[in-house]
Amino acid sequence: MTTDSHATAAEAGSTDWADKHYLLVDDFIGIRILLRESLRNLGARHIDQAASGGEAMKLLAKTRYDVVLCDYNLGEGKNGQQVLEETRVRNLTAPSSVWLMVSAEKSVESVMGAAEHQPDAYLIKPITEGVLLTRLNRVWHKKQVFREIDQACMEKDYLRAAKLCDAQIELNKLHELELLRMKASLLLKSGEPEKARAVYEKVLAERDYSWAKAGLGKIRMNNGEHEAARQIFQGVIVENKYYIDAYDQMAVAYQLMGQHEEACGVLEKAARLSPNSVPRQRNLGLAALKVGNVSMAEKAFRKCISIGEFSVMKTPDAYLGLARVCGLKKDAKEALQWLLLAQREFSPEQIGLRAKITEGMVHHETGDYRRARKCGDELEAMLAEDPARPEKAICMELATLLFAVGVKDAPAGLLCYVVKNNHDNQVVQDEVQKIFDKAKMGDEGTSLIIASRKEASDLMNKGVLLWKTDKLNEAVAWMRTAREKLPNNLRILFNSAQIIVSCLEQRGFQADLAAEAMEVLLYVDKIAPGQQRFAQLMEQLVQLTPPPGPEEAVAAPEKTPPAPEKGGKAVRERAG
Repeated sequence: MTTDSHATAAEAGSTDWADKHYLLVDDFIGIRILLRESLRNLGARHIDQAASGGEAMKLLAKTRYDVVLCDYNLGEGKNGQQVLEETRVRNLTAPSSVWLMVSAEKSVESVMGAAEHQPDAYLIKPITEGVLLTRLNRVWHKKQVFREIDQACMEKDYLRAAKLCDAQIELNKLHELELLRMKASLLLKSGEPEKARAVYEKVLAERDYSWAKAGLGKIRMNNGEHEAARQIFQGVIVENKYYIDAYDQMAVAYQLMGQHEEACGVLEKAARLSPNSVPRQRNLGLAALKVGNVSMAEKAFRKCISIGEFSVMKTPDAYLGLARVCGLKKDAKEALQWLLLAQREFSPEQIGLRAKITEGMVHHETGDYRRARKCGDELEAMLAEDPARPEKAICMELATLLFAVGVKDAPAGLLCYVVKNNHDNQVVQDEVQKIFDKAKMGDEGTSLIIASRKEASDLMNKGVLLWKTDKLNEAVAWMRTAREKLPNNLRILFNSAQIIVSCLEQRGFQADLAAEAMEVLLYVDKIAPGQQRFAQLMEQLVQLTPPPGPEEAVAAPEKTPPAPEKGGKAVRERAG
């Protein structure tokens, strides 16, 4: 590595690098020494080194580094992309930290794979000291512009983060475009699609940007204009074939329109361009399996397992999907081997029920109906023992298997549970109807779907009625019971949180109720991230929470929150 003394002298004065903490990650000691010496020339004193991805993760878990320089290829174990990926997932670095990905790799798939996980810069070896310092300074100053915004995002206070973007635009015209991009994204998360649309259109009036067009496509898709959204994403891809997010979004649009073959084709193209994404290979495998493209599903699941071995995104879906593929190919032996491996790689909590479902499906698909029925009996017994029900996709897989092996009541109950938790989601109800149709229970299934939808709606509406008649304590208690019965019904979860917030606004802050509302909202964000009401309620809750100080109840300003939703329409009344 050479030294560019003029660049060093010019750049070093703008930032004090001495008191910051650095981590160098590279499997070659010579490169680590060169980078260390370059940093020391800047005045750096606190420099740690890691020779592997695993060693880097241990250090990252102990220390909050200000700057990380990480090589892409790290030999055995995690690569640089996977280290960055896990660091982001586990929040091991602060929003203001700088992450520079360093590599000799120039291939499109390597650069795109790393870029998808958003390092602050991607540096191609060999790196001069001047280049390193220039990029480090540039990125560091940019990160300080976004520091408070990123912190608000980490706290899931998206509306405050969007307002902070406006404040920074006034102070930093140099970063105006990036701030507008972030502001629009935050407004979408905050449930303000029209304001986000205005930002995107303002940007596009100046110049065509793929991200702004894709943003308009997402707004169209959220509005149910799936074909219009698909056309926008298609246009973005025509203009920029490397804009991978447009492929992913177009696949979603196709799936929402029930065009699963087309969705599969789009995901295949995206996976060819950027093949090192575990979630994308998983999604491709599942999409291919859904349309019966066994060879494509097999290829995607095998790739997913290969690249996911050391990834925090490693998923049982690929192992179980590959077992299903082998079953469809009538290879019961390999299918069961993959099932056994899945049970070794993942905990019973992650995979227990699903592994048994997959085993039953493999036996059924390979013609071993006796063993398939035995799996069905075991699963039926498990359902009888534990009143808790799994997530939607697992319930539907389980119902499909139980119907196939001759069980009737238990799978019908599972599908009713799915409908009750999705009583306003027609797409899910159509999928449930197809399962009933396949089981030759079409008419009975239709009646059960209608009854389940009404039961969930009545349950929610009673809580809303109690709230409207100012019976707040009864409303809070009723919605708490409703959540217990239907723990994944988004409308019930949101209305429960809204009623608690209303109670806090009208009767003063209560820490236990505020904690309950926060728990409900964080659960919603976990099972269905990106919901519009989430950010609005989070901001209300944050505003109601008193600042740290004496432990005393703080009365909130009098204002009426948006009314909880009743029936099929949102009631958004505000007192003047």
